[in-house]
Amino acid sequence: MITQNGTLKTVVVCDTQPLAIEGLRSILAGSLELKFAGAMTTLAGGVELIRGLSPSVAILDRGFGSTGIFEALARLRTVTNTAAVVVWGVGLGNAETLRLVQAGARGVLRKTADAHSVMECLLAVAEGRTWMEDSALQDERPGGVPKSRLTAREHEVADLVEKGLKNREIARTLGIQTGTVKIHLKHIFEKTGCRGRYGLALCGLREKGYLPQAPL
Repeated sequence: MITQNGTLKTVVVCDTQPLAIEGLRSILAGSLELKFAGAMTTLAGGVELIRGLSPSVAILDRGFGSTGIFEALARLRTVTNTAAVVVWGVGLGNAETLRLVQAGARGVLRKTADAHSVMECLLAVAEGRTWMEDSALQDERPGGVPKSRLTAREHEVADLVEKGLKNREIARTLGIQTGTVKIHLKHIFEKTGCRGRYGLALCGLREKGYLPQAPL
């Protein structure tokens, strides 16, 4: 992947473990499309490095803690031309994966992934796409039904679910009762065929083009 000025896409790594950084450096050394640009072993240092170098992709280690990662994502969203962020770690569940994407991560990857999956993820986000491992997409019913069948209020509820809001927060935002939100969600699930909040949010990401369409 070569930019318009003929340079490689750059990658910055922010990880708690120097050995993991060296592993990523080794993987990228064999790439004709991506270039290792720098690394930090502290989250604050990593954010500043990303701001200073403006890399194409930045990898953040979930090992820094969920609070720190979400704060870093929020800080990086305020930076012009910031990197596409990939969060990787151990024990990442589907729900947390979705929350990270909702918070601004363009890719979420388990540290147990092989080198091929790592490169696939980095290349995808460098191209402006969102990347999640296949196992994180299996809870959604393939295909789904477009949200065009939803009422205006159901659209509002679905959009807030996609943003990660809980029922109580949705009720407060829309000025309705929590029980009413539950009724709307029941109708939304029935109409779209999505399985729960996680499946609904994935449907929304697909509909917006952030994820590839599921096979029929």
